[in-house]
Amino acid sequence: MIRFIVVSIWLMVSASVAVAGCQTDAVTLRGDWGQARFNVEIADTVEERARGLMFRESLPRSSGMLFLYERPQRLSFWMKNTLIELDMIFLDATGTVRAIHERAQPGDLQPKVGGSDLMAVLEINGGLSQALGIDVGSQMRHPAFEDGPAAWPC
Repeated sequence: MIRFIVVSIWLMVSASVAVAGCQTDAVTLRGDWGQARFNVEIADTVEERARGLMFRESLPRSSGMLFLYERPQRLSFWMKNTLIELDMIFLDATGTVRAIHERAQPGDLQPKVGGSDLMAVLEINGGLSQALGIDVGSQMRHPAFEDGPAAWPC
């Protein structure tokens, strides 16, 4: 009986950890460098994507914005009206990092091209991708990539 209770508790804890590992308001990235988790705001409408992180004076270190698109496409971003330095992490439909633009400068109108066949962009504080070791080929876990199929499923 005690063994049954212990196993039941372990299964409940494991299930809650698995669910907590894949939330719509957070992403986890992994690679040979380790793992990193960011709380994210989702930009998945035309209006939200157009505004992005414009006019923000700061961004908490463990936060970011995840831009999601309905279909794979060529993506490029600029820094119009953006007041903070950002890293832009471009991802394909599987959640695999395909390109990173590091330390995009505030106000820069030059497009930061991520490439084609992309489904998402994660913006985080400038310099964090290099500091953490995030690189091309890293994988992201988030429910948005489940139809990819996800390289790192929830």
